[in-house]
Amino acid sequence: MLRSRETRPLDPPESVRLGDIVLRNRLVTSSSLLGYGVANSPLLPYGMSPVSLFVPLSEFGAVTTRTLTVEPREGHFTTRDDWTLRELPGLLKRYGTVLRGTDSGFLNAFGWCNIGIDAYLRDYYPRTRDQRTIISLGGFSAEEFVTLVDRVNAAVPAGDIAAVEFNVSCHNVNFDFSTILRDVLDEAVPRSNHPVILKLSPDYDYLRNAQQAAAAGVSALTAINTVKALRLDPRTGTPWLANRYGGLSGRAVKPIALRVVSELREAGVTLPIIATGGIRTVADCREYFWAGADAVSLGSATWLASYPGYALAPLRALRVRRVLRAVRRYSPLPKRNAPSR
Repeated sequence: MLRSRETRPLDPPESVRLGDIVLRNRLVTSSSLLGYGVANSPLLPYGMSPVSLFVPLSEFGAVTTRTLTVEPREGHFTTRDDWTLRELPGLLKRYGTVLRGTDSGFLNAFGWCNIGIDAYLRDYYPRTRDQRTIISLGGFSAEEFVTLVDRVNAAVPAGDIAAVEFNVSCHNVNFDFSTILRDVLDEAVPRSNHPVILKLSPDYDYLRNAQQAAAAGVSALTAINTVKALRLDPRTGTPWLANRYGGLSGRAVKPIALRVVSELREAGVTLPIIATGGIRTVADCREYFWAGADAVSLGSATWLASYPGYALAPLRALRVRRVLRAVRRYSPLPKRNAPSR
């Protein structure tokens, strides 16, 4: 169970409390874009946006990991992270089957490829202790989420991470998560020694799911996960992605994500909301705060670029640093009244 307020350690200086969650500030990173928070190779930082190599990750409110499962999972990609320069063309070809730029955004279908929770806790988490971490967890049953929570509890003392995030809404693993959500909330949330964040999809009944989350003791919500989408080759009809359908992210989903955050507040949801979707600038962050978000998360709109574009990663990182400085100075805005219907 979560520790009571009386037994929590004092918050670190300049921290931000969102209910049970303590962040260093209101700007976090979205799941998957920075892999496991550290790269094994400085030359080919597999799983991490090259832009992140020029940004102090320890200064973010929290860094969210790639979604981790009980066992290692290839998904539609690979778990390898030891690619050499000679193998780079093959790696880029693989990326082309699971990640494609589209109109004002990106389509991905990685399918939860990851090294598994045990390998992450053994090989990666100890090297990211300078960061505030949100560990993203994914499974196909309540039993799997219980196992994941128990393993995090055993390896990570309460208070050493910001939270665990339950990804019960991913579109590229071909599973109907609505069939297990209630059991996941009822069985896994009470077992966690760490605050739990539920990641919402705009393609499910997010208002009902948010209300169920609040009743189950979830500490916060992430809004939103990617939007289920499809692109076809107009000449052949062949799907762009190996999984046919993928998750749409980036600038294209910003109006959707803003709507979801606003509707959650209009529906009376009071849980803290970490908003994500198309955020690149301070103005984007401000829009989400006005909509009702308590924190904002940088995803593909910030960290992804075309492969030649990564040559400009140091310049892109300067923009990220500007956003980070601005959000660290942010004071909560007075909430606007919901519009009358």
